[in-house]
Order: sequence, then C-alpha cells, then structure tokens
Amino acid sequence: MKAWRFVVVGAALGAVLLLGSPLTFGVEGQKAETGKQQPQKLERTIKVTLDYLLYLPKDYGQKDAWPLLLFLHGAGERGENLDQVKFHGPPKLIAAGKDFPFIVVSPQCPKDRRWEPFELSALLDEIVEKHKVDQERIYVTGLSMGGFGTWSLAAFSPDRFAALVPICGGGDPMFVRRISHVAVWVFHGAKDPAVPLERSEKMVEALKKAKGNVKFTVYPEAGHDSWTEAYNDPELYKWLLQQKRIPRKPEERRKK
Repeated sequence: MKAWRFVVVGAALGAVLLLGSPLTFGVEGQKAETGKQQPQKLERTIKVTLDYLLYLPKDYGQKDAWPLLLFLHGAGERGENLDQVKFHGPPKLIAAGKDFPFIVVSPQCPKDRRWEPFELSALLDEIVEKHKVDQERIYVTGLSMGGFGTWSLAAFSPDRFAALVPICGGGDPMFVRRISHVAVWVFHGAKDPAVPLERSEKMVEALKKAKGNVKFTVYPEAGHDSWTEAYNDPELYKWLLQQKRIPRKPEERRKK
C-alpha cells in the first residue's frame, strides 16, 4: 500500500461556495454601477489537496481494468498521519496482509473538516486517469462520518457508482431518489449511541419507496462499531464484485 498526495485544480462554483475561502479569481461582465442590477460572471480556481493510501492488487498487471473501492474513514482518523487511516476497514485488513481484488483508495480527511463530495470526485478523477479502473465497477464505502460521506458523495455524483456501502451513517432521505438505480447495502448497530439506528432506517425506507435496490443489515447487539463485523464479512466483497453501474433512466435524471 502506498501513500500519495495529489493536487487538482479546476473551476467549480459549487466548490467555491463550500470552501468559503478567499482564492484567486476573475470576474467578467459589465462594470458595476450603483442602483442597478447587472449580469456578471464568476471564474475561480479551486485547489484540492488530499493525502491517501493506494492499494493495487498483486496481479494488477495481468488485467486491463480493475474494480475500484473508495473507503472513507470516520471522524477519529482525521489529521495528517496516514497511519491513522489503517485503524479500521479495508486499510486495516490490507495492512494485516489481506489481498483484495480491487484497487483500494483510502483518503484522509483533514483535521476539523468533513468529507466534501467535490474533493472526493476530484480524487476519483485522478485515480481513473492514472490507473486501470473499470469505470463500470466503482464502489464507495465508509463508516460513521464516512458513512455520511458515502451517502452525500453518491447524491453528488449519482451516475458514477455501481454500489454503495454506508456503515453507521445517514443523510438526507430527500436525495435518495437520485440514487435509486444504485445497489446499496446499509449496515448499522441497533445499540449505536453515536449515530442512532434511525438515521440509516430513514435512508433505507426512502430508497424502498423509490423502488431502489437496497439491503439492510442491523447487528442487534452492536454499538457504534458495526463496521468491524461488516468489513470482516467475505459476503460483502462477493456482493460488491457482482455489482455494475446501471445508467439512470431519463425520468430518473430529472429527479432532484
């Protein structure tokens, strides 16, 4: 497993609004005059920097394309020490010697921040450009804060993913209509004191109403740590490998 840092520069108004920081920009339009409302144009350059762990399968060179698994850690692993990303999930298993039939990308969220979909999308763009990725089989999973990040990233890029595995997370049920075509397997502990089971239940219920392809596993005795059992289950990875991206129908694309 290798550690990488990447910087991506692009223009995105939505990203600017999320960042809320002063960056170099140019404005094109009429000269502003008082007492008038005039058309203007904003162009701003956004810099994205993330450290991440990269795992390539041992027989990487023997295939033309590989599935990609993006792993999003929880709040406790934020910072500048990539070894913390190995505390849980696939990075922990890889560090212990497990072989995965995926390219595994595990970024680290900076301290005191949350997962931002535009940054993760930039990371995926970088990986797809540089490595042999089967774009029909891109999967995202995360635990706790990473579970929330999984839901929000999928809603941000509903046409990119073949499957989602959010663990003890949650999100806005209003947006699941955008991902009803994506295979989803949700995990949660029934006794979770940090993120109530209800947060996952609401997302699952919304997906079912939208006729989505969703599985839901609740561990009756688990607290917040429902991820250890989930990531140790070989059936999860078998299920992931069976999933391929399904294009949205035109009527689904109109869903907000």
